[in-house]
Amino acid sequence: MAGRGSEPGELSDAELLLEEPGDRALQPGDSGKPNSSSDPPLESFSKVLTGDRAAGKVKRKRAQTPLEKYYLKYLCVTDLSTQSWCEQQMVYGRELPQLQAPETVVLLNTGKSIHLARELEVHDVVKLHTTSKEDSWAIKILNLLSVIPVLQAGGCVRELPVFGVIDDVFLMGIIDELCYSAKGELELRELKTRGRPFMPSGAQKKRDYFQVCLYKYLFDAMVQGQLKPDGLTSHIHLRPKQPLGLQIREHAQKAGFTVTCFGDLLELMYLNLTLSDIPSIDCLKIEYSHQESNTLLGTEVVQFEEEKVRERAQYYLAYWKGQREVQGVEIEEAWKCQSCSYSEICDWRKKRAEGPEQRGGPKKSK
Repeated sequence: MAGRGSEPGELSDAELLLEEPGDRALQPGDSGKPNSSSDPPLESFSKVLTGDRAAGKVKRKRAQTPLEKYYLKYLCVTDLSTQSWCEQQMVYGRELPQLQAPETVVLLNTGKSIHLARELEVHDVVKLHTTSKEDSWAIKILNLLSVIPVLQAGGCVRELPVFGVIDDVFLMGIIDELCYSAKGELELRELKTRGRPFMPSGAQKKRDYFQVCLYKYLFDAMVQGQLKPDGLTSHIHLRPKQPLGLQIREHAQKAGFTVTCFGDLLELMYLNLTLSDIPSIDCLKIEYSHQESNTLLGTEVVQFEEEKVRERAQYYLAYWKGQREVQGVEIEEAWKCQSCSYSEICDWRKKRAEGPEQRGGPKKSK
């Protein structure tokens, strides 16, 4: 939609670009899902034939890593933060989403609506047609470029995309809000809505703390020039020379950027971030709000320890890279299973009930 008080189709700092669903041209090896991190390789299920073929012997490929199994070119920050609650639950949620409890779905959808309403307080949403994967990522980059001047001017931005690489895995996230405090510090504010009118448990807070710490880790690396253009294209398998679609080019021009191909936009992103003088994030805050009454339940200030964040991220990424088996909760956190939609089919829970001799995999690190 066009911005309020603007000409139809005008792109301004107060607008957010969205990909219009179902309008992408399918590319070779593309899953066809807009904004998906999935990209199934054509050879993913092929067999490697050896010289023993004449004897009827077939040598199969090595076991797939979870990244390969789910055809993922990148992960979301929420994938890792969900692992900190229960990794096994995260896997079931990806494989069996239809088993999710209806009340959980309602809670999530309500939360999305609240976030959208907050988002529309500071900018409008513009839907764009896309013709390639590069167009889809161009939208994310244009959204990022549009907020840089706002932050430079000391303003407030919401729904800020962040990207980066940790342990050779590409990560993406969306920061709820960035603004400056009365002291001039750059604050990250994350809104968490709750169905119950009280603050979350310590375990839930731990998950949320890790999420905002990852946001800071990625954002700081971006403004420090650590996100190179070739890092994005190599991990996501994007083509720098791919021409951008007409609507993407038109909106980029309205924002003051003259681009023809995806690589042009990547260079602009890198230069604008590194030359912007935007500081690293100084403060992390999480606001918990009751959905029904819209009452603020409380605010948590999160301490950031870079080394611990990196180590924890590497532990969770080890699962995705096939370096360890999936882990469920330890016995002291078995209470989480009471509200889990997958408790009746959970293999990890069954193994824990059968005794130590049946338990597979190393104990989860703290």
